[in-house]
Amino acid sequence: MTRANIELGDVTHHNLKQLKKINTVVLPVLYNDKFYLDVLESGELAKLAYYNDVVVGAVCSRIDTSENMRRLYIMTLGCLYPYRRLGIGSVMVKHILNYVEKDGNFDSIFLHVKVDNEGAIDFYKQFGFEIVETKQHYYKRIEPADAHVLQKTLTKRSSSGSQQQQPAQPIALPAPQQQPHHHQNGIGPNNNGSQSIQNSTSQQQQQPEKNR
Repeated sequence: MTRANIELGDVTHHNLKQLKKINTVVLPVLYNDKFYLDVLESGELAKLAYYNDVVVGAVCSRIDTSENMRRLYIMTLGCLYPYRRLGIGSVMVKHILNYVEKDGNFDSIFLHVKVDNEGAIDFYKQFGFEIVETKQHYYKRIEPADAHVLQKTLTKRSSSGSQQQQPAQPIALPAPQQQPHHHQNGIGPNNNGSQSIQNSTSQQQQQPEKNR
């Protein structure tokens, strides 16, 4: 039996359409062109996930410097339904964790998850995330509309080279951008109703594409 190969690849102009297809199937939100133009400039903060050279998932994040803090915000993270529970989501999260560790100057990583998405919450808790706040009516066209803010507090390097632990604290965020739908991280229920690791509540299944 051939061992499965999971890899992450850069998002480029040549494969941007594949990212859009992944997000359309996996996430309950339609993102505008500006979102994808910003993703193209994100470098290591946005990756496509390949399973045996097939595009099956993606993670998109950005640096947030509001409230006099430097945080990493996971905007989207998702994997196509047939490829869940194969470790692909974990590879994407670990990539983000490695990025902030190498940088050494982030206060925390955070994201939003629907309050009823227990699978996603449990998944992120495995990586040290915890619920620090609940946003009422965060989603505009999704029920339930409330979202938990999950946060992983990081250890920052001080000027002397030692590390300092930042205390966890609630995050006061502006209302998310109005879209035809509202985004949430792509970890959501399976077609059979059980929860799975992937940032969405989409019930659709998408055939993967091979071209990088």
